Amino acid sequence: MGPASDVMTRVCQQRDSTGTVEGMVPIDEARRLVRERCAVLPAISVHVDESVGCVLAADARADEDVPPFANTAVDGYAVRAGDTTGADDVPVSLAVVGEVAAGAPGDVRVGPGEAVRIMTGAPIPSGADAIVMVEDTTFTGDRSTFDGSQHVQVRRSVPEGAAVRAAGDDVRRGDLVFEAGTPITPAVAGVLASINVRQPRVIRRPRVAVLSTGDELIDDGSPLLPGQIRESNKVMLLGLVSATGCIAVDFGVVRDDEAALEQTLRLAATECDAIVTSGGVSMGDYDVVKAVLSRIASMEWMQIAIKPAKPFAFGSLARRDGSEVPVFGLPGNPVSSLVSYELLARPALRKMAGFGPELQDRPRVSAITDVDLVRQADGKVHFQRVLTTRAADGRIHVRPVGAQGSHQLAASALASGLAVVPDGGGIVAGGEVDVVLFGD
Repeated sequence: MGPASDVMTRVCQQRDSTGTVEGMVPIDEARRLVRERCAVLPAISVHVDESVGCVLAADARADEDVPPFANTAVDGYAVRAGDTTGADDVPVSLAVVGEVAAGAPGDVRVGPGEAVRIMTGAPIPSGADAIVMVEDTTFTGDRSTFDGSQHVQVRRSVPEGAAVRAAGDDVRRGDLVFEAGTPITPAVAGVLASINVRQPRVIRRPRVAVLSTGDELIDDGSPLLPGQIRESNKVMLLGLVSATGCIAVDFGVVRDDEAALEQTLRLAATECDAIVTSGGVSMGDYDVVKAVLSRIASMEWMQIAIKPAKPFAFGSLARRDGSEVPVFGLPGNPVSSLVSYELLARPALRKMAGFGPELQDRPRVSAITDVDLVRQADGKVHFQRVLTTRAADGRIHVRPVGAQGSHQLAASALASGLAVVPDGGGIVAGGEVDVVLFGD
């Protein structure tokens, strides 16, 4: 592991002022070490239709005006503004000399005392300098042809430029529209299309292998035998990885067989940019995951000073070409796996996907707890799963979900955040508490 290993050794020998048990790693140190070891992936070109969720790898500049021509913002009539003077008091009658729809060339000319029927988005005819909304008019005559007998009664005066969208009103040719590092939302993709950036350069979306381990796990719907449990972590983690902005690749449930696990991990390293495993990272007893990863990868086996999610492993597995694939070893208890992913794996994967430091973590806010957040001093930071609401005072208020056990996923499934409760005796009702909010 090189320098990172040296730092980890130093960190593991520290104690904090609360008496943290020697060997436990402060959460901030663990997060920093993991992020430092994960590099941003290379840039590629993708079609704009497939760019949502990616991060721009290069500045996006406009090579044409948006809109490219002056057009109308409403349905109505293109007129000369001066011809509508006094219409608020006495309606003005104008001769209708033509009609322009969106997509038409707009080659009709508006002369004095004339008007042209126009549809939203259509180009402004020459001679016109304003639009009267159709709601402020009454048309008379046969609309199938324009022979001089068609007229429109205008009941409202308009100033020059009314409802006219000038060429370049949104974006001008040469403008820097988005900088590198901008996440591509649906709206951003729409703008890229509008400025003719058809193949934006983006950071390649990470492919992340997800697998669970253990002979006790059943994922085929068959009846449970004694000692068996339903697999849930892999399903949860696949969803979390996808929501992170990565491509989740299901590598299934791997039994407690060293050869099978090694084969799966090496295949995952060949096909993916990162690996997320669940189970087998606790300290102490022999475990297949620990045995295999210790042999084929460069790993750190940590005890993080948090609850839940104390055990965590991180390292890298080398490919044949010498490149390395990050490996995130999450604990097997489902709530621990969830919290560990959110605090340690997700920020690093977001970095790999090109998201800047300010977008790698979940939002963190100060909130008010409506009940006592009870805990005992143990040298760890506790992350309690909570429900959040915005109260009449404008502040976010929290209260814990049901049971807080590391195995009780059902009780935590609807949590909307993690209350960060420092080491000590807890926080009394009405006190402030930092909350990591789920949802970007």
